[in-house]
Amino acid sequence: MENKSEEIEISGKTIIYGIVIALILLLALVALGVVKINLGEINGNAAEGNYGNLPEKCRPTAGYDINSWKEHLGHHAETRSCLEYFK
Repeated sequence: MENKSEEIEISGKTIIYGIVIALILLLALVALGVVKINLGEINGNAAEGNYGNLPEKCRPTAGYDINSWKEHLGHHAETRSCLEYFK
């Protein structure tokens, strides 16, 4: 009895094509809004983060990171309730 094994050869070119196709697919999904990349939080700038679901007065403004924004909110009576969103 012969033992026949099937071999699949994958060249470097095939791997590169697969990576390129995956990147094109990712870019298309980002462009269509299916996948969202939030660079603001990655870079640590709270103002660029996704805080659209917060009341306007509670949203971080440019130049604040989360900790300094929370400190700022705590200094004002009208915004202390906003601290609940950042626990």
